[in-house]
Amino acid sequence: PHRTELYEDPPSACWPIVYSPDYNITFMGLEKLHPFDAGKWGKVINFLKEEKLIADDLIVQAREATDEDLLVVHTRRYLNKLKWSFVVATITEIPPVAFLPNFVVQRKVLKPLRTQTGGTIMAGKLALDRGWAINVGGGFHHCSSDKGGGFCAYADITLAVRFLFERVQGVSKATIIDLDAHQGNGHERDFMDDHRVYIMDAYNRYIYPGDGFAKRAIKRKVELEWGTEDAEYLQKVHTHVEGALNELKPDIIVYNAGTDILDGDPLGGLAISPQGIVKRDEVVFKAARSRRIPILMVTSGGYQKRTARIIADSILNLHNLGLIDKELATSGAGNPKVEQMIRDSAKDLTNLS
Repeated sequence: PHRTELYEDPPSACWPIVYSPDYNITFMGLEKLHPFDAGKWGKVINFLKEEKLIADDLIVQAREATDEDLLVVHTRRYLNKLKWSFVVATITEIPPVAFLPNFVVQRKVLKPLRTQTGGTIMAGKLALDRGWAINVGGGFHHCSSDKGGGFCAYADITLAVRFLFERVQGVSKATIIDLDAHQGNGHERDFMDDHRVYIMDAYNRYIYPGDGFAKRAIKRKVELEWGTEDAEYLQKVHTHVEGALNELKPDIIVYNAGTDILDGDPLGGLAISPQGIVKRDEVVFKAARSRRIPILMVTSGGYQKRTARIIADSILNLHNLGLIDKELATSGAGNPKVEQMIRDSAKDLTNLS
């Protein structure tokens, strides 16, 4: 496989938090025509800076995925389709994009999405090296190798997993925990017949995409009713995350942490409180860390104005609980393989004495 810049090691002083200012979609107010906050990713970073958790030089700068990277999963035919503005307008659900020259669409819409995709691939490698990683963007779970939709133009989750399988020694099993309000039909279609990938998906059963074919790839299906609230939701997440990880211990968890489960989300139809979202992320990270399984988190859907604050609060909470930690991360203490080596050498020393 080709050498990719996405797998170059960042400075060890960095947090395994991946971001680039290029994530944000801003042009001529067009982003206001979609029900989302197209600058949410930058706002998350600003909140984390205000709280002094991170600084610009301490986060990993995401790089744009190249065509060569994207072709690890996508068909050339699909990538060529994105050269038509009307196709991109349909996928991103921003109709006026159809009337823009494609070079503008490439620069203002697709480049941010390609950079977020590069970020997810980078975070996959970082999670293995450090025990955890967060891409502040990504989570485009409606896109598969040859079809985009629902604002997802590139299959970043599939790409991150395939990159790990193909380029990192010893990674042969992955679990995707998809807790966005929508069914993750993109990665489900891509991994339909791949027994190396275990998918758990909890979603509102009545909303987009309702992809019956893709559902066949879900090993743990948690179909939620309209207006599901915290108590029931958190109990289900806890039960099924534990169940999934007890059934199969993967080499990596990809956690699609959509915040569109938030009460009042125009598209999600669920009624989870901000505290409920913070608690949910905690449940998933606790399950991963207690089993010493590396975890990669992507932020996915959820675009209300208050979403960015909730994501930042969740990351701060994970840090306060010691579930994510820069020192732990850089020393490799989060990496099960590194820890095993340390344990083995300690054992050798006791045997010698």
